[in-house]
Amino acid sequence: MEVYQIIKDILDPIDSFVWGPVMLVLILGVGLYLSLGLGFLQLRKLGTGFKLLWRGRAPEQGDEKEGEISPFNALMTSLSATIGTGNIAGVATAIFLGGPGALFWMWCTALVGMATKFAEAVCAVKYRETDEDGNHIGGPMYYIKNGLGQKWLWLGTAFAVFGAIAGFGIGNTVQVNSIAEALHTQWGIPPLGTGIAVMIFVGLVIIGGIKAIAEVAGKLVPIMGISYLLAGLVVLTLNASEIPAALSMIISSAFTGTAATGGFAGAAIWAAIRFGVARGVFSNEAGLGSAPIAHASAQTHDPVRQGLIAMLGTFIDTILVCTCHYHLRRLDTR
Repeated sequence: MEVYQIIKDILDPIDSFVWGPVMLVLILGVGLYLSLGLGFLQLRKLGTGFKLLWRGRAPEQGDEKEGEISPFNALMTSLSATIGTGNIAGVATAIFLGGPGALFWMWCTALVGMATKFAEAVCAVKYRETDEDGNHIGGPMYYIKNGLGQKWLWLGTAFAVFGAIAGFGIGNTVQVNSIAEALHTQWGIPPLGTGIAVMIFVGLVIIGGIKAIAEVAGKLVPIMGISYLLAGLVVLTLNASEIPAALSMIISSAFTGTAATGGFAGAAIWAAIRFGVARGVFSNEAGLGSAPIAHASAQTHDPVRQGLIAMLGTFIDTILVCTCHYHLRRLDTR
C-alpha cells in the first residue's frame, strides 16, 4: 500500500499538469484549427468515409503492393485498442469525475478529433517508409522525420520513447486490469491467472506481426462493435422514453456542472470539460499517434482515402459506442 501511495503522489501532480488548461487547449485547438482548415471535412465526407470503408475490405487494383494490410483491417486494428476498455472505463470515469456534462465535451473532442485523426492518417501514408524486408512502416516518428526534416528528428525519437511507455500505462495495463477485475468480481477468477491467459493469447497474435494482428482485429472488432451496439439499441428501444431526459441532462450539465469534483459551479464545469476531453482522447486516441502506425501499413497509394477511413474510428468509438454506453450505464444505475 505504501508503494501504491508513493506512485500516486508522484503521478498526481504530473497528471494535473499534463491534463491542465494548456494541454486541453492544444488538443481542442489543433482539432478545431484542422477542422476549419479542412472546411469541416469530417462532417461533409462522413458518408464517403463509410463507403470507402466498405470498399476497403480488400485493396483496390494496383494497391496490393502498397502495404501489408487492407484499409478496412487498418481501421479495425486501430479500433481494437479503443473499443472496449476505452469506452467502458473512459465513460464511467469521465461521468463520475466530471458529471453527465463530461459526455458533451467527449462529443466535442470527437468531432474535432476526427479532423485530427484524418490528418494523422494522411501524414502516416504520405511519409511512410519501406524497411529492409519490404514492409511499410510509418507513424508520427516517421512523418516528423520525413515531413519536418532532420532538425526535428529528436522529436520523432521522443515520441517513440514516450509512446512505448504510454503503451503500457494507457493501453495494456488499463485493459488487462479491467478484464481481470471484472472476471474476479463476477466469477472469482484470480487476477494473476487472467493476466497470464491474456499474455499468452496476445503473444500468439502479435508474434505474427502486423498482418496477424490485422487479420484477428478485422474479424473480432466488427463482431465486438456491432454486437455491443445492437445490444445497446435493443435496451435503448425498450427504454426510449428515458432518452430525451438523458440528453437534456448531458447538455445542461455541460454548462451548469454536476461533477463529483469541485464545490462550485465554475469548478464543476471545468471538471466536466477537463475529464470529458481527457477521457475522450483516452477513448478514441485522436492525436495520441498510435492509430497512424496501423494506417501506415494500409494497402493504398492515396493518403486522403485512408484518412477518410481513419477518421471513422473516432466517430464509431466516441460518438456511437461511448454514447450508447452512457445511456446503458444510466439505465443500470437508476
